Amino acid sequence: MNKIRSSTGSSTKSFNSIINRLCSQGSYHEVLFTYTSMLNSNTLPDSYTFPSLLKACTCLNLFSLGLSLHQHITLRGFSSDPYTASSLINFYAKFGHTTYARKVFDKTPNRDVVPWTAIIGCYCRGGDVDNAFSMYNEMRCNGVEPSPVTFLSLLSGALEVAHVQALHGCAVVYGFVFDIALGNSLLNAYTKCGSIEEARDLFELMGQRDKISWNSLISGYAQVEHIEETLQLLYRMKIESFGPDQQTFVSLVAAVAAQSKIVIGRVVHGQILRGGFDSDAHVGTALMVMYFKCGNSDAAYQIFEGISEKDAVLWTAMISGLVQNNYADKALIVFYQILRSRVDPSTATITSALAACSQLGAFDLGTSIHAYILRQGLVIDVPAQNSLITMYAKCGHLEQSCAVFERLDEKDLVSWNAIIAGCVQNDHLPKALFFFNRMRLTLQKPNSLTVVTLLQASASTGALYQGKWFHNFIIRNCLGPCILVDTALVDMYCKCGDLDSAVKCFSVMLQRDLISWSTIIAGYGSHGKGNMALSMYFELLHSGMEPNKVIFLSVLSACSHNGLVDQGLSIFQSMSTDFGVQPELEHRACIVDLLCRAGRMEEAYKFYKGNFPEPAVDVSNMLLEACRANNNLELGDIIAQDVIMLRPATAGNYVQIAHCYASMSQWDGMGEAWTQMRSLGLKKLPGWSFIDLQGTVTTFFSGQNSHPKIEEIAAILKILSWEMSEVCFNFKVKEIHDMYHS
Repeated sequence: MNKIRSSTGSSTKSFNSIINRLCSQGSYHEVLFTYTSMLNSNTLPDSYTFPSLLKACTCLNLFSLGLSLHQHITLRGFSSDPYTASSLINFYAKFGHTTYARKVFDKTPNRDVVPWTAIIGCYCRGGDVDNAFSMYNEMRCNGVEPSPVTFLSLLSGALEVAHVQALHGCAVVYGFVFDIALGNSLLNAYTKCGSIEEARDLFELMGQRDKISWNSLISGYAQVEHIEETLQLLYRMKIESFGPDQQTFVSLVAAVAAQSKIVIGRVVHGQILRGGFDSDAHVGTALMVMYFKCGNSDAAYQIFEGISEKDAVLWTAMISGLVQNNYADKALIVFYQILRSRVDPSTATITSALAACSQLGAFDLGTSIHAYILRQGLVIDVPAQNSLITMYAKCGHLEQSCAVFERLDEKDLVSWNAIIAGCVQNDHLPKALFFFNRMRLTLQKPNSLTVVTLLQASASTGALYQGKWFHNFIIRNCLGPCILVDTALVDMYCKCGDLDSAVKCFSVMLQRDLISWSTIIAGYGSHGKGNMALSMYFELLHSGMEPNKVIFLSVLSACSHNGLVDQGLSIFQSMSTDFGVQPELEHRACIVDLLCRAGRMEEAYKFYKGNFPEPAVDVSNMLLEACRANNNLELGDIIAQDVIMLRPATAGNYVQIAHCYASMSQWDGMGEAWTQMRSLGLKKLPGWSFIDLQGTVTTFFSGQNSHPKIEEIAAILKILSWEMSEVCFNFKVKEIHDMYHS
C-alpha cells in the first residue's frame, strides 16, 4: 500500500513539473490538456497543481473553468493552503471580482504574507487604493511583515506622491531599499506622480542600477518634456556601460515630439540608426509620430516604408499622422493598403480612417468603411462610433449622424459634443439646443468644447439672445476662466453686434493668445472702429507677442474697412521686413480692397498685377466693382475682359460683369456675360437675410411672399420707409436753414 502511495505521489510531482514548466513558457492550452491527462490517469492533484491552472484560466480568459477549479480545490481540501488561496485571489482580482477575492481571503485560516499581498494587489488593481492601504495596516497589526512584493503591489496603485513617500519610508524601515526591483518601482511611481526631483534623488542613491532604472528616469524626464536632461542621461548611461534599448529611444523621441524639436529629433534618429533599432516597430512608430508633429510627412513615410513587419499600431500612427497634417487623401490610400495586407485594422485605425473621410467630406468612402465594419461584424468602441457621427455630419448627412448617435448604448461626453457640433455645422441651431438639453437631462455635464460650439453657432447666426443665455450658463456652471471659452464669448458678442460686451469679456481674460487678440481686433474693425483696432494691435506688440498671419489679416481688414490706407500699407510692409511673415493671397487681397475703397484704382490694379502671379477671380471682381463705383470705365472694361477669360464657376461673377457693362452702357458686353453664364448652366441664387427674435431665427429670400405674416411685415416696412424719408427731408431742410442763417 505504501508503494502505491509513493508511486501516486511521484506521478503527481511529475505532472506538476510538466504543468509548471508549460505555464512558465506561456503554453496555457497545453497546461489544461496536461491537467486533463492527469485526471484521466487517475493521478490526484495536490496544492501545487492549482496555482498554474488558475493562471492559465486567467490568461485564456476562461472564467467558468476557473470557477470549476475553485470547486475542485474546495472539495479536495486545499482552500486553506496560502499559495492556492493567493492564486484564487489573483484569479478573481484579474476578472474584476474583488468581492469573491475578499471572501477567499477571509476564509483562509493561516494567512502569511502571500495571501495578504494577493488581496492588497487585488484592491490596487481595482483602483481601491484606500482599501489596499487599510489591508496593509491590518496586516502589520496582525504581526505579518510585508515582503518586497507587498510594496510592489501597493506601488502599482499609488496615485499620489504622499503614498509613494510613505511606502518609500516603510521600505527603508524594513530594509528593502537595496532591492533593485522595488527601487525601480519606486522610481517609476515618483515619475508617474510628476515628482521628478524625488525620482532623481532616489536614482542617485541607488546602490545598484539596471537598464530599467535608467529607462524609468529617462521616461520621467521625457514626460515633463526636459529634453536636455534626457539627452544628458542618455550620454551618462553610455559612459556607465548601459547601452540604450528600444524603451530608452521611445521615451527620448516622445520628449522631442512633444516640443517639435526637429533638429534634436534628427540627431536622436541618427543614434537609433547607429544602434540598429530602426527596424523595431515601436521605435519606428515613435519616430513617425515625431516627424508628423514636426510637419515632416515625407520623413515619416520613409520610416513607415522601411519597417518590414508592420503591426496595427504602426498602420494607425501613419493614417492618423497624415490626417493631422491635412493629407486625408493619402491617409485613405494607406487604409486601403492595410485592408489588402494581413494585418487586421484596430478600432483606432478605423477611427483615423473615418477622420480622413470627415476632413475630405468623402461621404461615399465613409459609408464604405461603415459597411466594412458591419460586414466584418466588428465590435467598435465608443471613439470609433463618435467618428462615424462626425463623419456623417461633416458630409452633410445629419440624419445618418443622428441615427448612429441614437444607436449608441453608452454615450460619453465626446458623443454629445460630436452630435451638437454636427447640428451646428449643418446650420441646425434648434436641433443643437435640443441635444444640448437632452445632454443635461442625462446628467452629462457639458465641458468647454460644448459651449464653444454653441457660442460659435450663436455667432454665425447673430443669435445674441441665445449667446447671452450660454454666457450665463458658463458663469453658473463655472466653465471659466478658459481661454477657448473666453475667446468664443468675445467672438460671439462681436459678430452679434454687441461690441461693448465683447470688450468687457476681453478685458477680464486672465490669459490671451493670438486668437484672442485677432478676435477683438477684427471685432473693432467690423464695427467701424479702425483706430481702436490699430490701438489693440500695438498693445499686442507691446505685450511681447509676435503677430502671425491671422493677426495681420485682421488688422489689414480693419484698415480696409475704415479707410486707414497709409497705416494699412505700412503694416503690410512690416509683415516681411519686421516679422518675417510672408504675405499670402488673403493679405494681398486686403491691400487691393484697401486701395479700391480709397478710390485709388490705378494703384490697386498695379498692385494686383505685380503681386498676383496667377489671376484671382475674387480679387478681379473686387476691382471690377470698384471701377463701377468710381466710374472708371476704361479700367473696368479691361478687368471685365480678364474675368471673362478666367471663366469663373459662380453665377455671381457673371452678374457683376453684366452690371458693370450696363453701367458703362456697353450692351454687347452685358449680353455676352449673360450668354456665357447660361451656357455654363449657372443660376444666380436669390439674395437672403435672417433675423433672430427671442432665439427664433427667421430667414427671408428676395421675392419671397410666402411668409405667414407677409402683410404685417410689408406694412411695417412702408411705415419705416416713410419715417426714414421724413427724417431725411427734415435733415435737408435743416441744412438749408443753417446755410442761409449762418
